[in-house]
Parts: sequence; structure tokens; C-alpha cells
Amino acid sequence: MHIGVIGATGTIGGRVVTEAVERGHRVTAFSRDATRVTQRREGVEWRSVDVLDADSVARVLPGLDVLVSGFQPGNAAADFEEAVRRSIADPTVYATAARALLKALERQPRTRLIVIGGAGSLEIAPGVVRADSDELLHETLDGLGLPRAYAAAVRGHREALNVLRLSNRLWTYFSPAEEIAPGERTGRFRVGGDQPVLDAEGRSRISVEDAAVALVDEAELPRFVQRRFTVGY
Repeated sequence: MHIGVIGATGTIGGRVVTEAVERGHRVTAFSRDATRVTQRREGVEWRSVDVLDADSVARVLPGLDVLVSGFQPGNAAADFEEAVRRSIADPTVYATAARALLKALERQPRTRLIVIGGAGSLEIAPGVVRADSDELLHETLDGLGLPRAYAAAVRGHREALNVLRLSNRLWTYFSPAEEIAPGERTGRFRVGGDQPVLDAEGRSRISVEDAAVALVDEAELPRFVQRRFTVGY
């Protein structure tokens, strides 16, 4: 397959590129400014794209089977605190990006889109979503060491999901587990839908490496077209 990855210099996007290449797929990696990328590798072509500009995205779509968007308003892999600040400053940017991606896909309707989003919109109990409750969100953010103001970004991710849900394009929304960090690639995890996957301790967690495995699995064998999915141990 030919897989495009927006945000390919990011924590998750970089792992998706690695996973796809190691499985033998052709990868086009996208960055805001590909000329600044110094690390090149066989099997990966780098191109610049502005995910907030539908025309910019549309120009890179021809030939792609799947476009993965790991867009963030900053690069958390390079400067985590700056990425958090930028996400808080303009939480509407996630929905803006979703609209631009969907607009671009009008010209290539057979290309699949997989958007990497957040876990705050998962249903933690019947009818209960963390994004609906300041108390629940603050509790989670405190546990993750994130500022409470980041609640705005969590809700911004949910708005992006709502934008996708109104579309008839071939979209998939990927909500990784609540706790996600670099770790081990085990290839052993469970897949869920709109509810988090919890381990024996009641935690929703996954390594970045295994999240990439799950995403490329979905790219290869679509199970959640026009749906959201999540993963966890």
C-alpha cells in the first residue's frame, strides 16, 4: 500500500512511519516544512503539507491508499510543553484540520483517512464521557501531569470527531488509550470501539509502538470505516 502520514516527525506519527515501512509499505511522510527534516530513510519520501489548507492536502492525495493524520499544533516530540501551550491556545484547530482533510478528500473519495485523536471522548460509563465533565477531566489531567487548561484541547479533539461523524468520506478516528508513552512493541493488545479498553488494574494504557501497530493493522484491514476505535492492554 501507499500510506501518507501527516505529523511524521511526531511521537506517534514517527512510529507509524516505522511500522508501515517495516511491513513493506511505501510511505510518504508529511511535515509542515519537509526541507527541515534531516533524518532520511529508505522507503520514505518527505513532502511538505499544510493540514489546515484543503488545497495543500488535495495536492498530495493522488496515489495514496490511506492518509494518516497525526496533526498537532506543535511537535510534542521536540517540545512537549510548547505543543501543550499551542493546543490550549487554539483548541478549535483540530476541527479546522478535520474539515480541511474532508474537503481535500472530495477530490479523492477512495482514499481512506485515519485521524489520530484523543481519549477524552470515550464513554467511560453508560452515557458518561470525560469531555463532558470538568471534574472528570481535571482528575485525569492531574493524573497525567497535564495542566487543567488542557481540557479545552481535549474538547477540541472531540469536536474534530464530531466533524468526521457528519461526513460520508472513508474516515476512521483512532483514540489511543488515556495513558500512552514510548515503550515496547509487543503486538499484544485489545481493540475496542467507543469505550476504553482497561487492563486488570482498571487502567487505559498502551505504548506508542503498539498504538502504531494497531493503526497500521487498521490501514491494512479496515474494520472501523466511518467509526472510531481504541486500543489498550
